[in-house]
Amino acid sequence: MAEHVCPPWLSFTLTNAFRRRAQDPDRIVGPFVRTGDVVLDIGCGPGFFAVPMARMVGASGRVVAVDIHPGMLERTRRRAVRAGLGDRVKLHLAGRTAPGLDPAERADLALVFWMAHEVPDPGRLFAEIGAALKPGGRLLLVEPKLHVPAAAFAALVARAGSAGFVPEGEPRVRLSRAAVLGLRPAVSLDPSAANRDRT
Repeated sequence: MAEHVCPPWLSFTLTNAFRRRAQDPDRIVGPFVRTGDVVLDIGCGPGFFAVPMARMVGASGRVVAVDIHPGMLERTRRRAVRAGLGDRVKLHLAGRTAPGLDPAERADLALVFWMAHEVPDPGRLFAEIGAALKPGGRLLLVEPKLHVPAAAFAALVARAGSAGFVPEGEPRVRLSRAAVLGLRPAVSLDPSAANRDRT
């Protein structure tokens, strides 16, 4: 699923105190997560967002933590268990070229934080996410300014648009470019359905 990924031994750089101050999960994802939600954390790393989101979704919700590295998933599992939230986090090992999401998850939100630029085929990634979201589901896409220029981020948003997403806003995230995208409702191309609606 990725060309250049952060190895598990560098995971401490993703969970340190500076990052917690600069990119507070409650502030960044809190406005988009509700009790009972199913949330996909694509490229979860060591669980920096997955574990706080597991708290946010409550006992009736679930976070699906997706990563290409078994070591990162193990770190996420340990953090979730330490926080008493292990039963709310489902681990999913991604494939080399795509996450391999289960459309049966029917998620409310997908978080793609600082990893879309590492994916060989972002269009395929966004299409898989769209297939796994409920109608009205959202994608929170965040990329690092240091690695992703404005034009490259706009291109990613356009690729998401080709997969059925429409921009809804641009939340402020430190050191980042960010967009919230909603999943367009599917349009029926069945002419008999249109005729039934007229009667």
